[in-house]
Amino acid sequence: MVETAELYKTPVNCTSLKVPTVNPSIWAPMSSIMRPQEIQFQRVLKLISAGITAFGRQVEGCGMTKVQKHMLALFCNSIFKINCMREIAIWPILHPRFAGLCRSSNVQAPGYLFGENLFK
Repeated sequence: MVETAELYKTPVNCTSLKVPTVNPSIWAPMSSIMRPQEIQFQRVLKLISAGITAFGRQVEGCGMTKVQKHMLALFCNSIFKINCMREIAIWPILHPRFAGLCRSSNVQAPGYLFGENLFK
C-alpha cells in the first residue's frame, strides 16, 4: 500500500491533509515504547490522506454527490480524531508546566502535532 500511496501525495495547498509530526522538543523525551506507536499513527494517517487525495483526483471537475461529500467528510474527520488520539497518548510525558498548552482544539495547525508555537 505504501507504493500506491506514493502515487497520491498530498498537494501542497491541502495543509489540513498534511500529517503533522511531533514537535522536536516533545519527541526527544518520548520513550522507545511510544515512538513506534507514534510512527504507526503517522503511517495510517498518510494512507488516509493518500486515499482522500486519490478520491479528490477522481471527482475533480465532476461535482460530488451527497454520498461522496459525506464520505469525504467522514475520512477528513477521521484524520482529525486520530490526531487528537495522538495528542492524548503523548500528554502523560509532557512536563506539567506545558501540558495545559497542548489541548486538542477544533483546529489543528499543520506542521507539528502540538502547533508551531508551542513554547511561545
